[in-house]
Amino acid sequence: MAKALNVNPNRMELSRLKRLLVVAKRGHKLLKDKQDALVKEFLVRARAVYSLRKEVESELGGCYGGFLMARAQTLPQMLEQTLMMAGGDLKVGVSYKNVMSVRVPEYEFPKQNAELSYGFATSPGSLDVALDKFLGVMPKLVRLAAEEKAVQSMALEIERTRRRVNALEHVMIPSYGEAIRSISMKLEEMERSTLSRLMVIKEIVRSH
Repeated sequence: MAKALNVNPNRMELSRLKRLLVVAKRGHKLLKDKQDALVKEFLVRARAVYSLRKEVESELGGCYGGFLMARAQTLPQMLEQTLMMAGGDLKVGVSYKNVMSVRVPEYEFPKQNAELSYGFATSPGSLDVALDKFLGVMPKLVRLAAEEKAVQSMALEIERTRRRVNALEHVMIPSYGEAIRSISMKLEEMERSTLSRLMVIKEIVRSH
């Protein structure tokens, strides 16, 4: 049930509440349209993210398989030392775009060449293949991170929009409507009372 508003029963307040009701209904429609559009875009992106994640997980499985092969072909201590020497700088560009008032990131992973700085004589060839596969999957991994962040941001915006829509639909609009009905009834009652008094006064005047 809508909470009754504490307002003065006069025509100025009635006009103000009617204007607020019109604005609230218009805002409700806009927010509802925005919510529907966000949900539609969210579902499209969520399906794309699911497919991309399955693809990335499959490729990462191949990379880990290469590392397991390398681990089987050399001692764990030697493999650890080799990996500690295999360093490099990877750069990721970050930009943002607006999707229905949601700020979503876009990560750019330019083509980069990894330098294998460890000794090839002490490391198995399967390690080189595994590292090369990891570098190949990195662009998809970066794109997956951007898409998942976008989906997360859109989910938060959908929830915020849903709360606003519910507040307008179940609280503000009913409260304005109830207040308008209450003031209208009181004004009509006042008009009837005034009319009755005028008729009584008119009868008194006529009788004299």
